[in-house]
Amino acid sequence: MIRLLWRFLLIVLLAAGFAWLADRPGTLTIRWLGREIQMSFIAGVVLAVLAVAAIWFLWSLFRRLWGSPQAMGRWYSFRKNRKGYEALSRGIIAAGAGDAAAAAKHAAIAGNALADEPLVNVLAAQAAQLKGDRAQVKRIFEQMTKSPDTEALGLRGLFSEARQTGDAATARRHAERALALNPRLSWAAAAVLQLQSSAKDWNAAATTLGQQIKLGLVPAAEGNRKLAAMLAAEALALEDGDKAKALELALKAHKLDPALVPAALVAARVLVAQASTRKASKILKETWSLSPHPDLAEVEANLIPGDGPEARLDRVRDLLKEGRLRADGGGLEGAVALARAAIRVRRWDMARAALKPYADSRPQARVCALMADIEEAEGDKGRAREWLARALTAPRDPIWVSDGVASPRWTPVSPVSGEIVPCEWKAPFEMPEPLEADRPAPVEAIEAPKPAAAAAAPRSLEPPKMVQPQRPPDDPGLPEDFDGPPGRTQPAEG
Repeated sequence: MIRLLWRFLLIVLLAAGFAWLADRPGTLTIRWLGREIQMSFIAGVVLAVLAVAAIWFLWSLFRRLWGSPQAMGRWYSFRKNRKGYEALSRGIIAAGAGDAAAAAKHAAIAGNALADEPLVNVLAAQAAQLKGDRAQVKRIFEQMTKSPDTEALGLRGLFSEARQTGDAATARRHAERALALNPRLSWAAAAVLQLQSSAKDWNAAATTLGQQIKLGLVPAAEGNRKLAAMLAAEALALEDGDKAKALELALKAHKLDPALVPAALVAARVLVAQASTRKASKILKETWSLSPHPDLAEVEANLIPGDGPEARLDRVRDLLKEGRLRADGGGLEGAVALARAAIRVRRWDMARAALKPYADSRPQARVCALMADIEEAEGDKGRAREWLARALTAPRDPIWVSDGVASPRWTPVSPVSGEIVPCEWKAPFEMPEPLEADRPAPVEAIEAPKPAAAAAAPRSLEPPKMVQPQRPPDDPGLPEDFDGPPGRTQPAEG
């Protein structure tokens, strides 16, 4: 609209100018080469304008004719590029659809038309991967690493190829080179960290993780927990050889994650060896208040070497009172620790009272074993056998578990993925709830029936008889004189 107004204004000005010239007539005389030409002034102006327009038209025509070869070249180049980009687009679609033949065909066309286009190498690598030509894939990615624009992409491709072939050293070298090229590459940082942790190179892994936290690639809370796990793992590895360095690393890990049990254990053991029992007890109590563990109670009980069982019991009771963040003083772990310490000093009532809240409904195997020890120490061997029988089907005791894999020792690395996934102290699997018919009666309710009561009991209240279940036709069954598995004592009749 504005351009139209400008054109209208220009026409108005030209019309006004010609009208002004028409009101002021005059004669224009031109003498050239012995000739004299006379015309009106306005006719001269019109001829001058027409001459300028003709000159401009001829000059434009000359320029167009002079540049026609270059224009033809540009047109052919545009047509070639357009054909190449069309082939590139179709090739990417074919590669995404899994058509290896079409992807390779379009990659060849695009390569001839677009020699300097980085996407051509990407398409060619995808086509070679679809065909399973690993040598060609590796050659293309190596060629991509020679260009600054595609170096990171080529390194990632080489890393993936090396990891698929199981060459961890080569994969780590490519990932470290990519990380040095661009520290913000999340895939390179994660890959380097995973390879370093899988190789148990805790120092390098801690450095890489610290760099990720600084760059914001990992949330601070999650990064601090993982960094504490790396430091704790390195402290565990150095505890026997370099206690000073192990203590330094363990204290750093404990500061980052006070709930990390291994860091507290390493720090406490080294401090006890240095006779710094007060500081060691403080660390143990702080970690116990966040994540109770039997090893913490064991180290706290043996804080002063040479002390008797009574002193150890007092320290365990003091540890349970330190539950600043846990009102239960440690829950089941606290009850088990107190019961074990009480059993060592033969205080059976205290041990029974500690386990009673956890012995009524589906106690763990360790609770059943401790109750069996208490009953046997008090002379009731029948109840001790009952508790041992319940331990066979009781829920399993907690153990270190990482990604569903149980381990007797703590480890900061998942055995499944190799990533930093610290172990959790929990049961390896959950036992299903028993059916009502299979639920065992409480031990307190199991009493030997008196003869008179047994004779007077109605027939309908007699316990059901054991029935041998039917076995498949190909099951030979048990022999008549079978007395049970080796090592098991059959109860006496009556």
